[in-house]
Amino acid sequence: MKTLLEISEGLARTGMSAQSLLFEAIERIDDAEGEGARAFLEVHRERARLEAEFSDQIRDKGLVRSPLEGIPLSIKDLFDEGGEITRAGSTVLSKTAPATQDSPVVARLRAAGAVIVGRTNMTEFAFSGLGLNPHYGTPKNPFDRKTGRIPGGSSSGAAISVADGMAAAAIGSDTGGSVRIPSALCGLTGFKPTQQRIPLDGVFPLSTTLDSIGPLARSVSCCELLDAIMAGENYDPVVPRPVKGLRLGVPQSLVLDGMDDTVANTFEAALKKLSDAGAVIENVSMKELLELPQINSGGGFATAESYALHRKLMEKAGAQYDPRVKVRIERGAKQTAADYIDLLNARQDLQNRVNAHSSPFSALVLPTVPLIAPPITNLENDEDAYHTTNILMLRNPSVGNFLDRCAITLPCHEPGDAPVGLMLMGETMGDKKLLAVAKGVERVL
Repeated sequence: MKTLLEISEGLARTGMSAQSLLFEAIERIDDAEGEGARAFLEVHRERARLEAEFSDQIRDKGLVRSPLEGIPLSIKDLFDEGGEITRAGSTVLSKTAPATQDSPVVARLRAAGAVIVGRTNMTEFAFSGLGLNPHYGTPKNPFDRKTGRIPGGSSSGAAISVADGMAAAAIGSDTGGSVRIPSALCGLTGFKPTQQRIPLDGVFPLSTTLDSIGPLARSVSCCELLDAIMAGENYDPVVPRPVKGLRLGVPQSLVLDGMDDTVANTFEAALKKLSDAGAVIENVSMKELLELPQINSGGGFATAESYALHRKLMEKAGAQYDPRVKVRIERGAKQTAADYIDLLNARQDLQNRVNAHSSPFSALVLPTVPLIAPPITNLENDEDAYHTTNILMLRNPSVGNFLDRCAITLPCHEPGDAPVGLMLMGETMGDKKLLAVAKGVERVL
């Protein structure tokens, strides 16, 4: 699969058309042997056809709105689209009124010329890092498809849509890793920006404090392009930072615990590659991270804020919720206003203390998740395994959300091996700097 810029160049120079790209994408979605039926909840066949046709017509007249012109994208089922129902992966919202207009993110993508091929499957209400959905099925990870491994969540269908060529890139949400987890498990690049840079209007929330919007794609340059458009910024690609001389900090507390052998060995091999290329790799204690489990022991922001949103609906239609999601939301009933204020204060305090330790580094580097993708059946049939694995999957990525930082996951495994992600974490509002570092690291990996 090509990057967005390679596809854009092909559209400009080789006679490739937006309509042919869309045809190929839908052909893969419709493949009876593929994962399209589980990856997508809605395919915009007619609307996407008209968008692709219009894109080809204006290109023939010399108008190209952006490098995204005519390229098929998928969007997660929690973004509003005018005329479409925003279900957020649930059945309880399946009969609600359609959205009256596109969310700002979707509107900006369409204005840039993107062809929205459809809405992708997700964990119900985005409340899990595994990607299982009992209502619409769970799309299988592209690695070891015979076994049937989890895609990661909550942006499960988003990752599979890109990995299987059903879209050139996907847009997801990231509250505790929901862009980066499936990207890491499926061998993709996923970027979580600093929250405030991309509007959350018209996006079904999980946690208004932690939610952020990001792309799942083939490369850092793909993520950079999509991020700029969604943020309403001019697309001005950053220059890659040379790896030689980069100072990369590896936190030693919490984030290296519980790694399986594949992740541990692959992560160490990636660090060696970076070191051999001239990066200065430094272990940093960062014991402050050990406070996170206690700070969030009452459920954290996601539980409190999702309960406030769902409590009345659950009273009426709680039986329609995924039980594993419902039980997490219901924990919010036990949190008091004082607990929530304590949580806000603890977050600010931890941000200040971690910032003091991380500021000397070009980026922090850690495994995106500590495990390769486990089999779906193992988690469907074992409640303890489900909850233990979910906590592990969310642990490292959620650090970035709690600290309100930008972060990106890059594939660092060898071809044919189980996908493993290496995460680079930048500073709050240090998104451009992080993307420049990630471009340099990507070349080495």
